[in-house]
This record gives sequence, C-alpha cells and structure tokens, in this order.
Amino acid sequence: MAVLALTGGTGFVGGHTIDEALRRGHEVRALTRRAQAPRPSVHWVAGDLADEAALAELCEGADAVIHIAGIVNARTPAGFEEGNVAGTRRMLAAAETGKVRRFVHVSSLSAREPELSQYGASKARADERVRASGLDWVILRPPAVYGPGDTETVDIYRLAKRGLAVAPGPGRFSLIYVSDLAAALVALAESEAGSHRIFEIADGPRAVTHRDMARLVGAAVGRTPRVVPLPTAALKLGAAADWLRSKATGQLPKLSFDRARYIAHPDWSADPAPLEALGIWAPRIGAEEGIRRTADWYAREGWL
Repeated sequence: MAVLALTGGTGFVGGHTIDEALRRGHEVRALTRRAQAPRPSVHWVAGDLADEAALAELCEGADAVIHIAGIVNARTPAGFEEGNVAGTRRMLAAAETGKVRRFVHVSSLSAREPELSQYGASKARADERVRASGLDWVILRPPAVYGPGDTETVDIYRLAKRGLAVAPGPGRFSLIYVSDLAAALVALAESEAGSHRIFEIADGPRAVTHRDMARLVGAAVGRTPRVVPLPTAALKLGAAADWLRSKATGQLPKLSFDRARYIAHPDWSADPAPLEALGIWAPRIGAEEGIRRTADWYAREGWL
C-alpha cells in the first residue's frame, strides 16, 4: 500500500484515478477547492494549486504525486501560465520538500505542437519544469480521453442520436478510455520503471478519423448518422462567433481558437508501444467497446 497525492481528483480523469488507486489498495490524498463527502481511504485537502500550504500538506509523507490538475481553457496566455506552469512549479516544490518518491505528471499531446495553441505551449513549459526538477519524474501525454462522466464529448453522442455527425477534415487522432488512463497513472506511481521519460498513451496503435468516430458513436446510440463535412474555415468562423458570445455572456468559449486549431490539426495519433514495453500497463478497452460503454452510461444517467 502507498499514499498517493492527487491534484485534479474532483475532475473527470482524477475521479477515475482515485477509484483505481483505491481498487489497488492505496490511500489517497486529494486536493479540492470545495467540501467533499467523506470516503474511506481518501483524505481531502482543502486548497488549490495557488495555496502552497495546502500543497505542502498534500505532499507531506506521500509516496507519489499524480499531478492531473490544469487549465484547458482560458481567456489569456496568463491564465494558461498560472494554471499549467505556475501550478506545476508549486506542486514540484511541495513534492521536493515532502521528499516524494515519484512525480507522475499528466501532460497532453498538445505539448508536441507548442506553437499550435496557447494551451499546448503552456503544457510544454510545464513539462520543462518537471524535467528540470530533482525528482524521479515521469510524464504521460494522453490523446483524447473519453468515458463515463465526460462532459466534453457528450454533445457528439447527442448529435449522433439525432442522426447527425460532423467531420472536421481528414485528420486522425488516438483515443484512450478513462479507466485505462487511470490504470496507467497509478501503475506509473507504483513503479520505478520509466524514470525521467516522456510517454504517450493510447488504446492501441491505430488512430481513428472523424468519420470513424461518427460511425462508432452512431452504432453505440443505434443510429447511422449523416456525416457533414466541416471545413477549417467553418471551424475558425465558429470559434470567432463563440468568442463574441463569450464576450457578451462572460462565459469561457466552448469552441476557442485554441480548440479549433487543435481539431483542424491533421495528426494527433499517439504511440503507446514504449509505455507498454515497461511491462506495467496495457490497454484493456478499445474504441468500439469504450464508446459503447460511454453511450450506455450517458443513456442510464439521462444525458442523451
């Protein structure tokens, strides 16, 4: 049994990672900004990534840190800098002071292309901070993460249920089911393998296209959706319209310029082979099964 310190534990990936850690018999400390219901073997630490005292409490006596928290959407570069770079820097300092054995940092495939988006640039800078630390670190770069509880992809399933799907260009991308990602994070926290390396993760060597995704989601909701091509110019126009809407409402844009550029990029395929070669993890759930499980969960919860 180990004591695992988590950031982002109240989010989509973090919640599944806590479940996986408990399933493997570990104790969990998790950072939270809001009061949480008591849970066996979970100690909630009140605070956020700007609260150095809370981070010190989180890390003191912990065997490993799994740093999941970050910002995926912000109005300005300063917002990404604070959420992804400065927050990681403070977390690293707390882990070093607390003499944590291993630091597992959740990055993003976007860090491969830092010039493409403010988000990707900030994740790349955060990775640099991790690599420069004195810790036994490992960096994991997930592709598109999906599964039960995901609020980001549910609209794709809702649209497919209405018989429609959009295909923004011929690009391809890898997928990872959330419980498989959680299993990899906990396995890396437990292990000494992979020290000082950056890994990608995916559900296998084959990436999917947007048309593949439309077909798989359609099958999962019992429809054959009509696929509507979405040119890059239309994506950019949609991002501009959403930016204007966000200015008027004060809400963050759902289709930001960052996200439009990400979607239009031709290749977000990941290579999981080096991670699998460590012998501590392998994907269990492929795209067809994972998408079906996700659709079934959405239906049970009344999200569709």
